[in-house]
Amino acid sequence: MQYQQILDTIKAESLIRSNTGEVASYIPELAKIDPDKFGMHLYCINSGHYGFGNEDERFSIQSISKVFSLTLAMTLLEDELFERVDVEPSGDPFNSLIQLEYENGIPRNPFINAGALVIADILVSAIENPKQKLLDFTRKITGNPTIDINPKVYDSEKKHSHRNASLLNLMKSFGNIKNDIETVLDLYIYQCSIEMSCRELATAFMIYANAGNTLSDNIQVISPRKIKRINAIMQTCGFYDEAGEFTFRVGLPGKSGVGGGIASIHPGQYAVTVWSPPLNVKGNSELGMYALERLTTLTGFSIF
Repeated sequence: MQYQQILDTIKAESLIRSNTGEVASYIPELAKIDPDKFGMHLYCINSGHYGFGNEDERFSIQSISKVFSLTLAMTLLEDELFERVDVEPSGDPFNSLIQLEYENGIPRNPFINAGALVIADILVSAIENPKQKLLDFTRKITGNPTIDINPKVYDSEKKHSHRNASLLNLMKSFGNIKNDIETVLDLYIYQCSIEMSCRELATAFMIYANAGNTLSDNIQVISPRKIKRINAIMQTCGFYDEAGEFTFRVGLPGKSGVGGGIASIHPGQYAVTVWSPPLNVKGNSELGMYALERLTTLTGFSIF
């Protein structure tokens, strides 16, 4: 497969395409990002790295981090984890309080905010220093010890986290949050503030394409059975209330973040990431969605 040629075609097509998306503004620090940033990186199991543009520039991964926190939690717990968070698509905005009220404080899935907050609560209970453990885990699967948070994004989110605090309080009232609300919220904000590049994210996501193993040193991070489940949740729930659209257009498991990043995988083939900050009305990178749709169209392969 001529991946570099395909990526070059995607780049050329994308640069002449009109983009109507807007950079996330509810986190003030994210609103400062240059909307013209655009990078893409594909890491193939059999033939290595391909990419273009701002592929090596780090950005705030935001909700993509929810895949890492879920993975870490699943290395510590078995299926009892899913007694506290479901695995169904939400069909509602990622920070909805209404759905949570109707369903007695059990979030629909681990990738909406409420679900990720429950995962954070589980990590606070299970790990002595969960922030450091999660950062170390991310560094391990990326093979890069320099990965860290963006302190400005962290501080900005801390000042504008009222709705997530509301989600926590509501779930606490139903008994689904066990720890101090501020402690859980702090871990959640911390993980969303992690910065990575497209290349680094593609390397980290290789474990989801490679049956739970890192590619560079063949370390098994998590079992293939659990990777299958994580990939299934990414397929059905990875794009908030646009998961069906992403499946229809792209046909790969993946996860988006309001920092403009999307990470996706083709099991047994590759991990691919794209970064373009302007978001569509559903909170997903507009150009990123297009680029990944073109990837599976030009290669002729998706998981379907």
